[in-house]
Amino acid sequence: MLPHPIPQSIRDALDRVDVSWRPVLEAGLQAVAAAAPDYLPQLAASDYLPTQGRLFAAFAQPLDMVRYVLVGEGPYPRAASATGVCFMDGAVGQIWSDGGLSKPVNRATSLRNFMKMLLVADGQLQADDCGGAALAPVAARARTNGTIQTLPQLQDNLARQGFLLLNAALVFRSQVAPLADARAWQPFLQTVLAALASRPQPPTLVLWGKIAELLKKLPETARLPQIVAEHPYNLSFIGNQQMHALFGPMQSLRLR
Repeated sequence: MLPHPIPQSIRDALDRVDVSWRPVLEAGLQAVAAAAPDYLPQLAASDYLPTQGRLFAAFAQPLDMVRYVLVGEGPYPRAASATGVCFMDGAVGQIWSDGGLSKPVNRATSLRNFMKMLLVADGQLQADDCGGAALAPVAARARTNGTIQTLPQLQDNLARQGFLLLNAALVFRSQVAPLADARAWQPFLQTVLAALASRPQPPTLVLWGKIAELLKKLPETARLPQIVAEHPYNLSFIGNQQMHALFGPMQSLRLR
């Protein structure tokens, strides 16, 4: 069977991925095109996030380095924020302010709750007391105690710990329901997960939210260890014990 034509703008986005991923992602795009031949051409002709060729930015992490596959819902619905890497808001630089978390962090609800969860897992906050009054002294200490200062530093730490930070829907379009795009990208993610599941030590799949949980229906996920949690836009995520057990030992907030 002849390969399906992939729009050039989408093929060009593969230039940013680690070379180890290139054949896997090309096969994944073919799987998307086989399942819905019109999807990728329509996507390429539409306005979608992320911009600047960052569609596959998450795959800068070499395949053999992946120990965890963290799957969120979809890109942030703002051009400055959507980076192609889940929960890494491109509009966020500094993490801390004089009173706690910075305004850009607080604006990104999921990122804010993720940060609070990390602080609880690190023993710096209590899950039932993580408002401004409790955060202010944490932020003051963070300036001098070897804590990361920027979101790119957090992303670097997670990469060192082997995280592949994916979204269930690789794109956001204001005129398309996120679930519809997520379903269209399932054959792509199925190909990615199959490649990871075939490794001698398959990575752990970490699913955040209902749309990410749809991946549990794929046969490939049965071959991967799994941890499932609510999406971080839920306040209950801050106190999730499974997340504390996963992230606590990693000390992801420490400057490396």
